[in-house]
Amino acid sequence: MKKLVCILLFLFLQFEIVSNAKIVETNRPYSYEILKRDITKIQYKHKAVEVKSIGKTHFGRAIYAIKLGSGKHNIVLIGAHHGREWITSMLLMKKLEGYAYAYQEQSKFESMSTDILNDVSIWFIPMLNPDGVTIQQNELNQFSNTKKNHLLIMNDGIDNFERWKANGIGLDLNRQYPAGWKELNNQPNTPFYQFYKGEKPLQAKEVQVLTKFIREINPEIAVAYHSAGREVFWKYQNGKHLRRDKRIAKKISKLTGYKLGNPPKHAIGGGFTDWFIIKYHRPALTIEISPLVGETSPPLSVFETEWDSNKYVGLTLAEEAKDLKKRK
Repeated sequence: MKKLVCILLFLFLQFEIVSNAKIVETNRPYSYEILKRDITKIQYKHKAVEVKSIGKTHFGRAIYAIKLGSGKHNIVLIGAHHGREWITSMLLMKKLEGYAYAYQEQSKFESMSTDILNDVSIWFIPMLNPDGVTIQQNELNQFSNTKKNHLLIMNDGIDNFERWKANGIGLDLNRQYPAGWKELNNQPNTPFYQFYKGEKPLQAKEVQVLTKFIREINPEIAVAYHSAGREVFWKYQNGKHLRRDKRIAKKISKLTGYKLGNPPKHAIGGGFTDWFIIKYHRPALTIEISPLVGETSPPLSVFETEWDSNKYVGLTLAEEAKDLKKRK
């Protein structure tokens, strides 16, 4: 009998270890395949999580949106507009997992309450550009020989794609939004590994998918995570609510320790947050994580520091969104 009790206790402890094990690993590049696996595991483990495929890329990869919370109001956090910025996907997925566990257990996420999720839900879109991420991680075996040759041409003949920023057909997704698109430089004027703005705004399927989804969820605040530079951008042109938006941006700047951006008065747009500010007249932040690294992905060695800087951003902005609704 004593032996049986010991066996049962051992099995129970093993179950506890497995059930409480962290899902999102941060010790290797974060690929689209890993993202899909982690989403499935988190959805299974945390019943408060809702997962949607909101559309597909040019090469048929699903773009996922994950909702956490029961609040009727929303904010949205978006990662990996650019192929070489997959570290932002890792950051958002770790944030999702941590928040979801605390919310399900009705406990704090470290020092911060998750009760705000009863009023404001957080939508995570961790990887807007999975085609670009796959290319940047040199997973070229997932493309046909014809496509590989085309990618090589767009990469200036270089067979290492670590600098790849565009989507799968050479469009820079963060130069594809209508606000200020016409004023963007036309160079390069053909599909390229970075900076090609396209023949018209909203040409990229990924951007079409995102703008449609934003209309559907109508978020109070939107954030696009990028790398690199450790800076918080918040302003586009002379918006209607500069004092409000700067107050929120200063709060996030202080929270992260990142520099508060001060864009020029006549800044040229084309980016997601530019469009969101002009379209919805609500706060939108571009948060650049990691020190500057040049034309490549940030090294994994910076992740823990960036995590510590950003782990409370989602919950903090959810609280700001609730406050904004009260002021209306």
